[in-house]
Amino acid sequence: MQIVFHGAFKKKFKKLSLKVQDRFYDRLFVFENDKFNPVLNNHNVEKRFPDCRSINITGDYRAIFKEKGNVCTFVNISTHSELY
Repeated sequence: MQIVFHGAFKKKFKKLSLKVQDRFYDRLFVFENDKFNPVLNNHNVEKRFPDCRSINITGDYRAIFKEKGNVCTFVNISTHSELY
């Protein structure tokens, strides 16, 4: 699986605290090995983000991604309340 980061994702990611950034990388490692690991709570967010899914980064932060073939593009990252 190839992981890609959308420009909007990169922009938001840079503004996050180092603690949240580190947690994202921890969760990304889990995601690459088992994208449906229960700790990620990988779920559909079709109503708000068409063709996208979400994984939990922390108790409040979520990362939104799209899959097309073997490419997974992370498109957004923010708090639950900001995304929904």
